Amino acid sequence: MTKINRYSEITPYITGRAQIIDAADRIDPELYAKYDVKRGLRDLNGKGVLAGLSNISEVRAKKTENGIEVSDYGHLYYRGYTIEDLIRGFTSRQSYGFEEIAYLLLFGELPNESELKEFSDVLIFYRSLPKNFVRDVIMKAPGRDMMNILSRSVLTLYPYDDSPDDVSMPNVLRQCLQLISLFPMLAIYGYQASSYYNDGNSLYIHKPMSTGTLAENMLHILRADGSYTELEARVLDVCLVLHMDHGGGNNSTFTTHVVSSTMTDTYSVMAAALGSLKGPRHGGANVKVIGMFADMEEKLQDWSDEDEIADYLRKLLKGEAFDRAGLIYGVGHAVYSKSDPRAEILKSYVERLSVAKNDHREYELYARVERLAPQIIAEERKMYKGVSVNVDFYSGLVYKMLGLPCELFTPIFAMARIVGWSAHRMEELANNSKIIRPAYRTVAREREYIPMENRKEGKTE
Repeated sequence: MTKINRYSEITPYITGRAQIIDAADRIDPELYAKYDVKRGLRDLNGKGVLAGLSNISEVRAKKTENGIEVSDYGHLYYRGYTIEDLIRGFTSRQSYGFEEIAYLLLFGELPNESELKEFSDVLIFYRSLPKNFVRDVIMKAPGRDMMNILSRSVLTLYPYDDSPDDVSMPNVLRQCLQLISLFPMLAIYGYQASSYYNDGNSLYIHKPMSTGTLAENMLHILRADGSYTELEARVLDVCLVLHMDHGGGNNSTFTTHVVSSTMTDTYSVMAAALGSLKGPRHGGANVKVIGMFADMEEKLQDWSDEDEIADYLRKLLKGEAFDRAGLIYGVGHAVYSKSDPRAEILKSYVERLSVAKNDHREYELYARVERLAPQIIAEERKMYKGVSVNVDFYSGLVYKMLGLPCELFTPIFAMARIVGWSAHRMEELANNSKIIRPAYRTVAREREYIPMENRKEGKTE
């Protein structure tokens, strides 16, 4: 209470100063068009400003017809392979895919059996935290935000590294492989500590498995009894593969390139990428989707009534429902317009889970919203390109059906995306010649300095 009262004393000052900052920093939107500045580094059609070249992955949502670029169904490529072919490849063999596709993203080629076995063994070898790290770092300062806890743990690993600042390729590869293996433990142990200290639940800190895939190990250390079904592990494995990378232009991967270009250490780079991914406009979106649907399910009288669903969606867009942000979360994407291939794949797995768990009702509601939302948005908003559901629309539902806690939804995204971040970090270092430093045009007017004794109360002209 003392801390709250102490801060409450200066609340009026903070509120007043914040209003001044808002007024001082506000820029006339017309100036962006005047100076041809692409807000969000994208044009009105969602096309990104070209900022670099990459060999790693590609997001494609356009095609050329009669010399004109038009919208197309979405495609995602990892090192030139379609995501559909990659997933079909390992699932048809009844195999897990995380390790195989991680190898592809990191090294540029699909592994043969011996290469995959050796790589998987290396990831298992690194599946151990420094002695007493869980006790001294994770357990002593539990927090409720798992992304921040994960970032803190990553930065705290720096002093445990004998060569933390060495940016040679062998050392950075070693650091990346370690972090890929350690992310599940850092995040899940952080969640267990928070669940125990903040929510009063029982504490479970399972040792990581000495065999098995990353997806299996995640479920093992998360579940109280360490058990999971094969279907659960395989669905989670596919989710991880789908989230591994998404081109060099997504916010957290671009952050990885920007920070890596300064030649800083791997731990700082990954912490910066985590900070980017945490945002609700990026990796935190699936949590918003779950919250939105929870509100929708509570408000709807009949989940099968499409008119009632449409009315709720209109209220969302008008800022009259859920968080009043005017958004239908999980619908729309900066690049995709007709479809997000990741969402298409996830939808099929959601359907399988709904059958296995004998719970179709929620899946059917999601499917109705998927069909209705683009129509409602087109009616209510000025559109420069089409919209479709994105990967976040179904990923949260998959995690919910797997019984995973909502607090871990975005960290799970990070557990997958660190593979892509690692590949892009090494690509930036391999080609690094300049620090990334884009330009901002200043629109502030020049002013004469005013001595203290001549300054007036209130706004200074």
